[in-house]
Amino acid sequence: MTEIKRTFPKGFLWGGAIAANQVEGAWNVDGKGISTADMAIYKKNVSKADYKKHNSMTEEHIQKAMQDTSDHDYPKRQGIDFYHRYPEDLALFGEMGFKTLRVSIAWTRIFPNGDEDKPNEAGLQFYDRLFDEMHKNGIEPLVTLSHYEMPMYLVNHYGGWTQRKVVDFFIHFCKTVFKRYQNKVKHWITFNEIDSIVRHPFTSGGILPERFENVELAVYQGLHHQFIASALAVKYCHEIIPDSKIGCMLTRLTTYPHTCNPQDILAAFKDNQFNYFFTDVQVRGAYPHYMKRFFREKEIVIEKLEGDDEILKTHPVDFISFSYYMSLVASADSEGMEKVSGNTIGGVKNPYLETSDWGWQVDPVGLRLSLNELYSRYEVPLFIVENGLGAYDKVEEDSSIQDDYRIDYFRAHFEQMHEAILDGVELMGYTSWGAIDLVSYSSSEMEKRYGFIYVDKDNDGNGTLERKRKKSFYWYKDVISNNGL
Repeated sequence: MTEIKRTFPKGFLWGGAIAANQVEGAWNVDGKGISTADMAIYKKNVSKADYKKHNSMTEEHIQKAMQDTSDHDYPKRQGIDFYHRYPEDLALFGEMGFKTLRVSIAWTRIFPNGDEDKPNEAGLQFYDRLFDEMHKNGIEPLVTLSHYEMPMYLVNHYGGWTQRKVVDFFIHFCKTVFKRYQNKVKHWITFNEIDSIVRHPFTSGGILPERFENVELAVYQGLHHQFIASALAVKYCHEIIPDSKIGCMLTRLTTYPHTCNPQDILAAFKDNQFNYFFTDVQVRGAYPHYMKRFFREKEIVIEKLEGDDEILKTHPVDFISFSYYMSLVASADSEGMEKVSGNTIGGVKNPYLETSDWGWQVDPVGLRLSLNELYSRYEVPLFIVENGLGAYDKVEEDSSIQDDYRIDYFRAHFEQMHEAILDGVELMGYTSWGAIDLVSYSSSEMEKRYGFIYVDKDNDGNGTLERKRKKSFYWYKDVISNNGL
């Protein structure tokens, strides 16, 4: 058998990913408004299994957080001070050879409340400087328009994404940044993990459950508005930046049946089908038949404006980007079975897979399956924009971080990515999550480290913020320089 040389396609976009709300800090600097991310609190001595419960938002929590002007208990307000340290961090990414860096624009830096007519010039200037510095380091920006940081003003005065008026506010924001950065940014993503609104309505949609009589209806109404906003963002991106590419983003939750019992297979099929719902709408341009049954049986009636269906059909995305961290297992009857946690969702434990320090199942082959299934279904370019290993890292006496476990994780996933490319999948690029240690989305802690670069900061906010290269830094640099060979 001929030995395979694992080189990736010419022009493959190797890089990393971060999000404004997890790295920038400077939450109230230069006119920035308060966002949903600024509500997230870190709680000590909470088990990993209880993070979701302890980070669920209540009316009482929101009112307290809105009045608290400190950043002590709110790690996302601090981030890793990327707002001031981005030249240093981008130089490190450039040293690694990044071809691209996925970042997000904080809506509240541009429109502090979200509904203003005129943008905040200081916020626009920050991203001007950021994109200029990226290009200086040979890094192409990949920009997410909405990444878990909706303006709190829109939450409190418009019910988050449940009100149609928010679509107008978001499109005004999109047009503003498209025009401002049309010569600096050519690759865009609309909503980060748009499917996550069904799992955490507040973070993804600004929907505080206590304020709605029918939360499920509110969630799907908000999702419809995000679908319309995404399609209109595609429309205006193409008009304002003709040579641009703009995609959607999905949390890819590849699910296996627990056994060959037809009921287990059906359970897994339904889970996978529901995961495809979000890309079906944004790529195929219409609500799929199986969701129409779902809405009918749930007695969910979504309010649509005349022309909404045409908007979805006329403006599909150019590519599908997605996060992939783990696979799941579904059973028709999971009572008494061992469970595992995961990326905002858990399930039955797969006995054939190892788990990370945080209990997430590590499944490189699942990435190959995900790539093939997505490409077979849609036949549009794919982009892996989140994948990585959250782990405890130890700084040795010589200041080194020997994270061989992270290297092993990436190597195994890269091999399966290449297998998918050989299978015929059109893969644009790969951005690891996160390129540098950052504040965890789900738990607001720092000790869950993903980066190639260590940041000296602990869960309580203590530390110098000094950056250190990990062993994986040099390994990934070598991978990129050899285009995956």
